[in-house]
Amino acid sequence: MSVKRGITLYSAPTPNGFKVAVFLEELKSVYDFDYEVRPVNVAKGEQKDPWFIAINPNGRIPAIVDHSRNDFVVFETAAILIYLQQHYDTENKFGWDPKENPDEYSEMLQWIFFAHGGVGPMQGQLNHFRNAASEVVPYALNRYLNEVKRLYSVLDIRLNQDRDYLAGPGRGMYSIADMNVLPWLRIREYSGLENLDEWPNVKRWCGNTLSRDAWEVAGNVGRVGDTTSLYRVGHKQTTQI
Repeated sequence: MSVKRGITLYSAPTPNGFKVAVFLEELKSVYDFDYEVRPVNVAKGEQKDPWFIAINPNGRIPAIVDHSRNDFVVFETAAILIYLQQHYDTENKFGWDPKENPDEYSEMLQWIFFAHGGVGPMQGQLNHFRNAASEVVPYALNRYLNEVKRLYSVLDIRLNQDRDYLAGPGRGMYSIADMNVLPWLRIREYSGLENLDEWPNVKRWCGNTLSRDAWEVAGNVGRVGDTTSLYRVGHKQTTQI
């Protein structure tokens, strides 16, 4: 019996799912690398089914199973990105080696955790109270909208320092730090932010990065059933993802 190799991605078209899909596509474009996708229908709550809980006890997408490494399981988006960069970005085209370039590696982690602990949770809460809550809660809407704007301003300050990307020396290098935050900005209209004019450096960064081929392909990864419209502006969705 043949042994299964490669990566299986369990995902759906959400910002967190999109992050991993983008990186997998970037790896595929550079290395002898491929992966398969098992879509998870989050609109129907499939991520809470026993089979998926066995993969990720937290019942959230995305998750990966690395069949080339004894079916090793990784969940939590940032952890997946770091894992993939560590094991499959062998030429460090999308990140840095912590031993060879410890400062650049630290910068990358700082911006990954900035998004993981800030932009994602705050914009996720804004999306909930704006699009899914059963009643309008002005305090919550104002609080999360203002915090998202503040976080976008932090990104704008960073990118104002003659930089093209978040981490790395000089103008920076496109890395998993960028991939870990841009999917949230990509759905800003769903969050009530019609444009990025208030943050010109962020707008430039988005324009330059979202045009990459991997971002176009990744938009279709994990689509199944009615999850294709989870983040259509004005769409109501209550599923925890």
